[in-house]
Amino acid sequence: MRQLDESVELTGAVAEVNVLPEEYIRLLGYPRGWVLEGRALELADWARAWYAANGKPWFYARPAESLEIMGDSVVIDGVGFESSRLRSTLEQAQAHSVVLVAVGAGEEAEEESRRRWEQEKPDEYFFLEIYGSAVVEHLTTMAGAKLCDWAEQHNMAVLPHYSPGYPEWDIAEQPRLLELMKAGRNDRFPFQLEALDSGMLRPRKALLAVFGLTRHTERMRRLTGLVPCESCSFGPCQYRRAPYRRNPQAFGEQFQVPLATLQHNAEYSVNRKALKRWTDERLSICEGQDGALDIVFRYEGTTCTNMGWPLEFLYTLKLGPRAKGYPILEQRCAPAFGDTGHTRMCQYLENPSRLMAAIDHEKPLDGKHLEEVLAWRPETNSAGCFCTSTSRDHKWKLVFETIHYALAQREREQDMER
Repeated sequence: MRQLDESVELTGAVAEVNVLPEEYIRLLGYPRGWVLEGRALELADWARAWYAANGKPWFYARPAESLEIMGDSVVIDGVGFESSRLRSTLEQAQAHSVVLVAVGAGEEAEEESRRRWEQEKPDEYFFLEIYGSAVVEHLTTMAGAKLCDWAEQHNMAVLPHYSPGYPEWDIAEQPRLLELMKAGRNDRFPFQLEALDSGMLRPRKALLAVFGLTRHTERMRRLTGLVPCESCSFGPCQYRRAPYRRNPQAFGEQFQVPLATLQHNAEYSVNRKALKRWTDERLSICEGQDGALDIVFRYEGTTCTNMGWPLEFLYTLKLGPRAKGYPILEQRCAPAFGDTGHTRMCQYLENPSRLMAAIDHEKPLDGKHLEEVLAWRPETNSAGCFCTSTSRDHKWKLVFETIHYALAQREREQDMER
């Protein structure tokens, strides 16, 4: 397949985004069936209205020129990617091609969220930040629906999308995927999007995805795991082959209750009162459509010298879904936007590049499951600065334990409601 039908527009700005209320509420972390009211409803309505007036969502898609499976690699237009999950999905469906898709909520919401944070308005920051994530999910769903529409007319079927950072696809391959998308156009890539060496996208509220295409539609019916409809919230789609798993009320499907994956009464290195306070005041958790979690923890401390200058760092993590035991897929620590306190640390004054490189490079427990944090015993150094590896490990331990505590409590509450 060299090109999509010209009558199907799959690249451009999006005039209107209609995020389903139940999807937004889910991403905010409320239990299924929750109805917002009071302050929460006011903030949700404000975030939706602000984005409608100021957001600039976009999406881009192009078919690949070639697709090959070579050993453990998926080779798209001559560029190899190592993802056993993507490879097995394409092989099972006998896919003959793929479509490369990028979507983004635009940088406007991120900038406004940052301003709200700097104005010490964490509620507005959180609700707008989560709405941006909801927009990305919505755009991915809409791109998939457009592809399904086009594919059905050509006697083909679309496979579930897959992205770097999902289980069994290293996030480090994201820059290569973005370059491949950009290289496929005769003109300039139409949107501002950058992939850092770590794999993180800038602006952050964006997603790169690969949708497989197959002419063997009968295999889609036999292999239910290949049906994208189960993760697609576009209810009125005329091409739906299976019910949406998150909406049993609409399609009559029963949820399966997952088993607890975290110890609900775990022993932590700090008391639960502190963990609860940090959960409430410093932690934000956003659940994606695939069950993966985007997490931000805000650390506030002071330098150990120079009269104790205040400093603020952000820990950003991506965990896999609960059903897989919350594997740690990504983790990063960096100074918060506008922070100057880190420049007063003694090791920064001595060699700034070496210190900041060490902070960025260290990824303790990378690839491990969250439960394993309980057995991790780094050397204790409670200094407020980031000058030594022991003080940095100590802070990572506190971050991991706060996340563990928050998710264990959420599991307990969700399972009780079921």
